[in-house]
Amino acid sequence: MDKKFQINLWYIIIAILGILMVQNLYKEYTKVEPIPYSRFHTLLEQDKIGEIAITENHIYGTLKEKSPDGLKDFVTTRVEPELADKLDKHNVTYTGVVQSTWVRDLLSWVLPTALFFGIWLFLIRRMNPGGMTGGLMSIGKSRAKVFVEKETKVTFADVAGVDEAKEELVEVINFLKDPQGYSRLGGRAPKGILLIGPPGTGKTLLARAVAGEASVPFFSISGSEFVEMFVGVGAARVRDLFEQARQIAPAIIFIDELDSLGRARGAYALGGHDEKEQTLNQLLAELDGFDPKTGVVLLGATNRPEILDPALLRAGRFDRQVLVDRPDKLGREQILAVHLKKVKLSADVKSEQIAALTPGFTGADLANLVNEAALLATRRRGDSVTMADFNNAIERVVAGLEKRNRLLNPFERRVVAFHELGHAVVALALPGTDEVHKVSIIPRGVGALGYTIQRPTEDRFLMKREELENKMAVMMGGRAAEQVVFNEVSTGATDDLVRATDLARAMVLRYGMSEALGNVAYDRERAAFLQPGIPMMQTRDYSEKTANAVDSAVRALVDHALERATGILKINRALLGRTAEELLKTETLNPPQIEALKREIISGPALPAETATAATA
Repeated sequence: MDKKFQINLWYIIIAILGILMVQNLYKEYTKVEPIPYSRFHTLLEQDKIGEIAITENHIYGTLKEKSPDGLKDFVTTRVEPELADKLDKHNVTYTGVVQSTWVRDLLSWVLPTALFFGIWLFLIRRMNPGGMTGGLMSIGKSRAKVFVEKETKVTFADVAGVDEAKEELVEVINFLKDPQGYSRLGGRAPKGILLIGPPGTGKTLLARAVAGEASVPFFSISGSEFVEMFVGVGAARVRDLFEQARQIAPAIIFIDELDSLGRARGAYALGGHDEKEQTLNQLLAELDGFDPKTGVVLLGATNRPEILDPALLRAGRFDRQVLVDRPDKLGREQILAVHLKKVKLSADVKSEQIAALTPGFTGADLANLVNEAALLATRRRGDSVTMADFNNAIERVVAGLEKRNRLLNPFERRVVAFHELGHAVVALALPGTDEVHKVSIIPRGVGALGYTIQRPTEDRFLMKREELENKMAVMMGGRAAEQVVFNEVSTGATDDLVRATDLARAMVLRYGMSEALGNVAYDRERAAFLQPGIPMMQTRDYSEKTANAVDSAVRALVDHALERATGILKINRALLGRTAEELLKTETLNPPQIEALKREIISGPALPAETATAATA
């Protein structure tokens, strides 16, 4: 039951008890002795009654003199005269009784009132789920959730892998704790700090940790909650939010998904966005107007900084931009150390080993990975979470769920086995490629009939042309194995061809790795900042002749990668066949089998430099 409803119910009960007490006191003060009607009849015949007052059912009277038993004022209930005469003849003591109707009368007033009050309360709550004092009168009120210090228990100890970002935010904490001492040399804290990073890197968690470390109230709201269908509502909510923060300063205002509120003005194709622009203008005015010495700090978070309005990012508004990027290997170890505390682990689990197997994972991905491993261990009724559970969880997150019920005919299984081994053999034969961890022909995910998992041994930020060419050769290893073994090609290499073509095109257009086209970048960044999976529209800034040269260079790179993979597989044809038969029986090759395979592989001769140069031309 709602706590507010319980309090209101107690108020009603106390009021009823109070009314009853007052009524009893009044009766005591105006006490009238009730007597039987037969005694009244006798007193009347004895001429002892001084005066009476007659109502429909009762007779109120006063005696001329007080009777020996102390009776002076009395009340009696009327009885029909004919019946009274008959009862007097037989000396019967009688009195009248009137049926009480006060409960019925009370309910006739209370029930309709309660019914209408209930309907009114229901309609009010439907119109304003946030509380009783809502409706149209509170449409401009801020919906920010306030977390006081005792509720914001997140500290920097709960945030790992973003040490540089935490160092940038320490100044804000020091200013909120001691504004006078921090500004003694004339400096001021930044008005606004924008946290920029891919989804899942911990921007919101980091903002809450700042509030927890500073022990100040924390206003949390999403940018989309400012925007309504009524023009001016968002601006009113911005004013109300900053006013609330000033009243309880020092405080932190955190606006998540700032891009939904701060999108660049004039960037809308169809118009009709006056509400968003007014809201943004009000936010800019508030950032210009409030004094940083009051102790109000604005934190924002977004993963799309490229679409924010330039006026929002200028100095004096969001003074500082802090990048919260995907963690490196050391950062992943620190994040895992936080999440692994909540799980019962086996002795073979090492956080550094898990961190090495999860390049590119964000903090949210690692938290999900630990949870998946715990669920897998629970499903198999284990006593603790083992390293095998983490390996299975990584495969589940990266490749998808196993589809053991997806039946393949024998020929398809052979094609998949040779295709996946083609990737593995080429990767093991070429230097500088990522380590092969597992080969499987068990279908996973939506369309993967098999998979070869490669994991880098370290985080890489630069790659040479030779390493990129080796990577393309590994991608084309599946198509090469199909040609070498079956002298046919299948649709199984669709994704490999797309990835190899994209890499070759990037080498030619963006990296300047084609000698025929020179050190010229013909293509700019084709993806949104921090979101490499989302392509953006590009204009072609080169001639048709250059476009033909680009197409020829890209095709040459891919064909060269296929030739290298084919040469390696032809040299290792017998080993490829034996390993494929083993894979068809076991369905999976684990690290020990892969290590044994690597020792037997014969590496192909290195291509001469002029051949590689011609391939990129």
